[in-house]
Amino acid sequence: MQKTVNILNKRARFDYEILETFTAGIVLAGTEIKSIRLGKANITESFCEFSGNELFAINTYIEEYTFGNQFNHKARSERKLLLNKRELKGLLRSVQAKGLTIVPLKLFTNEKGLAKLQIGLCKGKKTYDKRESLKEQDTKRDLDRIKKAF
Repeated sequence: MQKTVNILNKRARFDYEILETFTAGIVLAGTEIKSIRLGKANITESFCEFSGNELFAINTYIEEYTFGNQFNHKARSERKLLLNKRELKGLLRSVQAKGLTIVPLKLFTNEKGLAKLQIGLCKGKKTYDKRESLKEQDTKRDLDRIKKAF
């Protein structure tokens, strides 16, 4: 239908250890999906939170549509995420019991043109874990350079 849009949250992989991932639909207004298809969204500072039995994406930035009129959407607002009841109950249980958090990892459009949000059940990394991951990236990069030289 259209080119696919992939908006990544690179900060999440650095700050959190991802235990499990889910793909959720998003309830959007007409101008919001138009902005997403143009690639004008940011999920770096966003997180997910339960309100009752429903899951919402908080602080997701979707730029206002430039050709929108008075019915244009707000740039930062709560957006409801659509998941199965079983998935929602499991997420709610693990967030309450284990102290885990839910973070958006990727915002994309599928082959039908619908916007989806990949969320991850995450555990926060400590500073020494972050140093370990940086060290691993550096050694991998050095090894790739050495392999390329030969």
